[in-house]
Amino acid sequence: MTDSLISQAYQQLSKGSTTLASLLLRFYLAPIFWMAGINKLNSFDDTVDWFGNSDWGLGLPFPWLLAFLATATELAGAILLTLGLFTRLISIPLIVTMLVAITSVHWENGWQAIADAHAPFANEQVMAAPEKLARARDILQEHGNYEWLTASGKFVILNNGIEFAATYLIMLLALIGLGAGKYHSLDYWLTQYWQRKKSVPLTYPA
Repeated sequence: MTDSLISQAYQQLSKGSTTLASLLLRFYLAPIFWMAGINKLNSFDDTVDWFGNSDWGLGLPFPWLLAFLATATELAGAILLTLGLFTRLISIPLIVTMLVAITSVHWENGWQAIADAHAPFANEQVMAAPEKLARARDILQEHGNYEWLTASGKFVILNNGIEFAATYLIMLLALIGLGAGKYHSLDYWLTQYWQRKKSVPLTYPA
């Protein structure tokens, strides 16, 4: 009897944790993709140029089409994740977007998003960052109001590695497995609606 109660309590806790995890994943990712999409939309011509230019950009084929698809995917993804609608489905093109970002933008910079020579996976580029940061700090302390400049946070060197994009990709993979979650998603309520509709016997006019 005790084992049965413990098992039931564990199952309820597991279901509740899964539901909460789905909600938190969706609400964490939604603003990230919204801002990414809005930034691309607000400077769409520049985004197209960056996608297509092989000298200082990504050198991708069909830059207008790819820029449009990336922008639309991120904006639609942010909305659908917020609503919990077609969560598993929209996660797939968002994953593709992250894979493209990882391979075409971030891969050559290694793992770290922010350069930290003491962190794991520090490559040669990251190992060179402390000297540059120290030199920049010296210049700012000598010629600028350093306390004001650092009042909102310390200066760092952006390494632009795959860390963030890989994290978002893993979170999207988790959403494919977990789904949108119960009660707080349109996916759940639409599923409930269709299941109830299927359970009602069909009636035909006499």
